[in-house]
Amino acid sequence: MARRHSLLARLLAMSVVVAGCSIGATAWLAAQSTSGAINQEIGESLATDATIYDALLGYAAGHPQWSGVQEVVTELSERTGRRITLTTQARVPIADSGDPQDTQLPRTPSAVVDPLAVDPVLKPGAAIDPRAVGPYQLTAAERAKLATEAQNQLGCLRRSGSDGRIVELPNGRSTVEIIAAEPQQKRSRSAGAPADPPRAVPAEVAAPETSVPVTPPLDCRAPTTTTETERTANAELLELANACLTRQGADPLPTEAAETTWPNGLRAAPEDQRCADAARREQLGAYVSPAAQLFITRPGTDQAATDLSTVGISRIAWTALVVLVLTVGMTALAASRLVRPIDAITAAARRMGGGDRSARVRTRARGEIGELAAAFNAMSEQVERTEQQRKTMVSDIAHELRTPLVNVRGWLEAAQDGVATLDQPLVASLLEETLLLQHLIDDLQDLALADAGKLRAHLEPVHLGAILEQVAAAHRGRAEAGGIELRASAEGDPDLAADPTRLRQALGNLVSNALRHTPAGGLVELRARRAADEVIIEVSDTGVGIPAESLPHVFDRFWRAEKSRGRHGGGSGLGLAITHHLVEAHGGSIEVRSTVGVGTTFTIRLPAMPSTVDSPGRATGR
Repeated sequence: MARRHSLLARLLAMSVVVAGCSIGATAWLAAQSTSGAINQEIGESLATDATIYDALLGYAAGHPQWSGVQEVVTELSERTGRRITLTTQARVPIADSGDPQDTQLPRTPSAVVDPLAVDPVLKPGAAIDPRAVGPYQLTAAERAKLATEAQNQLGCLRRSGSDGRIVELPNGRSTVEIIAAEPQQKRSRSAGAPADPPRAVPAEVAAPETSVPVTPPLDCRAPTTTTETERTANAELLELANACLTRQGADPLPTEAAETTWPNGLRAAPEDQRCADAARREQLGAYVSPAAQLFITRPGTDQAATDLSTVGISRIAWTALVVLVLTVGMTALAASRLVRPIDAITAAARRMGGGDRSARVRTRARGEIGELAAAFNAMSEQVERTEQQRKTMVSDIAHELRTPLVNVRGWLEAAQDGVATLDQPLVASLLEETLLLQHLIDDLQDLALADAGKLRAHLEPVHLGAILEQVAAAHRGRAEAGGIELRASAEGDPDLAADPTRLRQALGNLVSNALRHTPAGGLVELRARRAADEVIIEVSDTGVGIPAESLPHVFDRFWRAEKSRGRHGGGSGLGLAITHHLVEAHGGSIEVRSTVGVGTTFTIRLPAMPSTVDSPGRATGR
């Protein structure tokens, strides 16, 4: 059965809808109310962390040890309001701006300060900090000479109509940055540097939008020469890079590759870049501070809190109220739809408890509630039917017992008053009425056992052909008296395990019923055969037949083909009901088919024994 209208499915669907609305509204409000504050907090935090990281990275690039970094850490902490802690890779403190009572440092550092491996998130750009110059640091004389050349180049540019400014690189080399004529654009040329040397980021100076581009004359261009310090450092860098390439089986770099004024200016092919970077780090390793772990926290804690605005809290409160109202409304609607059929079932149950067996539930509910209503209606119909059968049975039993008792009492009172003589014929008549009473009481007892589930059949291997002959012999006298032919036959004498007494009783009831409704000259026949794993026993007659509308009631108690209660043409009305129970006690089934004016056939189907017999009536498998 489809569970589309299942109560569980509807409750789950309602819960999903309510939960989805609540989660969606909450998520939307949280995002709208806090995204601005969180983004601002994150931006400020990243900017502050980047400032602290860059300052410490610059210190590490210019100092071989961290011994004097405490002053820098203290100044940065006072300026940013953060607790700044530097430790070695083994978490041995180097410098700390916090107090001893501050909380313990977090397990994960904010960054690792290493000028030879720059964090690309906090400081995008080169992997090695450009402020780490190491052996490229110029002497005082070299600085003075390059500064003079830069001043001369700047004066020449200004005389020719251009402009620029002098920028000093981290190693002490002075360069002239030419200010271009285009807005927000600039060109640069370093005195004695290659065409594209990397340099420290200078302050940007934008030319006015009305300035006219001026090409400096050739005599204003400084010669591209390197100092003795730079040539020595270049030779060392080239030697380290070529040693790495030789170990990898690659060709060494040409001498021109190291003609640079900058440690990051070593030109190498992409496949050789790894050795070039390794050479730079090896050359600069002795001139920079060792890598240190950086912890940036707020004083007294390791986490910054983000506050919601008053407007955000108000929106959350109003939205929560709306969601609550919608939830209550949906729940009330669903509850009313669920409770309505339950109330109808409760009212019908109370009416039934008050004695109204016709109480029914009228509802269009589906799912579990609809199934409950249908089950209640079916139960109510069954109770009403059972009650009617009980009343009918009591009336039928009273009628069946009254007739023989009235006869016995009437004859006994007549004999007592001297009206009748208690002779042999009267005694025989009274005995017949007494036997009829005994037969009726025995039938009622069998029905009582069947109702209590105590009607048992003691199975044993039986000779089915012999049982059929015994039943036929017991009723042959009555058949002959009525001019009816009675036959019995068993095809192949099938193997069967049954209670012989109960089986004879069941077949006797069927034969007696067939003789009662078969006119003179008719035929009553008992047949037995095996079909697959069943034994089929048929009792057929050529009697008056049973109407089609009466066939469903054949096995009801006290049912008779004749509607009158005259005893001359019918039995007690219990025989077929008892037969039905006896067949079921054997694990079988019974059915009837009939045609009015042609005859009736009762068919009994019983489970067969395995074919393990050598002679009729003797089973080897039991």
